[in-house]
Amino acid sequence: MRVVHASAVKARTQTINQIKSLIITAPAAVREALRSLTTTELVRRLAASRPGTDLATPATAVKLALKRLAKRYRHSSEKIADADADLRVLITRTAPGLLALPGVGTETAGQLLVTAGDNPDRLASEASFAHLCAASPVPASSGRTDRHRLNRGGDHQANRALHTIVLVRMRHDPRTRDYVARRTLEGLKTKDILRYLKRFVAREVYRHLTSAFTGAPGPSPAA
Repeated sequence: MRVVHASAVKARTQTINQIKSLIITAPAAVREALRSLTTTELVRRLAASRPGTDLATPATAVKLALKRLAKRYRHSSEKIADADADLRVLITRTAPGLLALPGVGTETAGQLLVTAGDNPDRLASEASFAHLCAASPVPASSGRTDRHRLNRGGDHQANRALHTIVLVRMRHDPRTRDYVARRTLEGLKTKDILRYLKRFVAREVYRHLTSAFTGAPGPSPAA
């Protein structure tokens, strides 16, 4: 299901890039009518357009091409929604409560479950899971500077999932935003704040993953 989701996302991204590229090279009248629209408005207008039938006219040809690309974009969006629904069912059945964690979506939850499922013997502790996700601290001191960096080993796709969750929390989660503000005032750099937050997220996710693979009831989303 994650392969289906990823391929649909890739196809949709490729399609919108093609649409915008065509608009740039389209005749001036077509370009000026479309260039300021948001992606949603652009796709809606193109899909409902009536380009005409005289393909020998450049404006008509490009309008027809844009209409067909808009329909392809919508089709990919439907496939993404279908894959999301299927993934949500599987994730909810496997690790109830995981999707209720702030910033965790079907794509990130699915990746973390796949990573854990491929390495169940490495879930001995939250520290081992963080190491598996390349989110464990490694000493990187130099001279009088005492600091750490993230371990570059482990599953980089899982680390990417943690990174995505952290970015979403930094934008929408009040608790995370307060933490970032406080640590910034303390003089901490953004990359160090991200490292701490990834470790915190790994700890939260671990509790749900271990319950999924041991059969024990997981913690409540508020835990």
